[in-house]
Amino acid sequence: MKYFIDVQSIKLNGKSVELSHKLLKINEKGIGGTKIRTIVPYTVLHTSIYNTVTKAFTKPNRPQVDRVPPFETCYKAPSIRSTSLVPGVPPIELVLQNNMTCTFFGANSMVYVNNRQVACLAFVDGSKKARTSIVIGGHQLEDNFLEFDVVRSRLGFSNTLLGRRTTCGNFNFTSKA
Repeated sequence: MKYFIDVQSIKLNGKSVELSHKLLKINEKGIGGTKIRTIVPYTVLHTSIYNTVTKAFTKPNRPQVDRVPPFETCYKAPSIRSTSLVPGVPPIELVLQNNMTCTFFGANSMVYVNNRQVACLAFVDGSKKARTSIVIGGHQLEDNFLEFDVVRSRLGFSNTLLGRRTTCGNFNFTSKA
């Protein structure tokens, strides 16, 4: 499944990161924009967006460890504090039209590797020649409830269900009509 959405900006910990807004729009050659692609395991960002996001994400007092491909921004797992939405890292927000936000908390922005000894930012560099500037992958969508209204070209989302003490695996999808 792939579905294009209109991302206006990106925020880390509530602060906008500077990026080329031209990359967020699809140009006349069909290049740019943002799509949701469930068969892509991790969110892929155009190199300039990736560099800006990782720079804003990286704290100077949190030492990094060697990269674990395909991830470049990695830390010793114990250096990341835990919260109810573990790991405790700054939320990454995609700001959509009408100031709606799609927020990725630690569970969706980080991935544990090397027997959970290393925690890496679960976003990858898609190159400077990426056809789509942002491709939101499956890891970022886990335990988020998305509702596609194709007729009206609308997308509804819950952000993480973990804050509601549930997951997609045990969510009750029956409705009381």
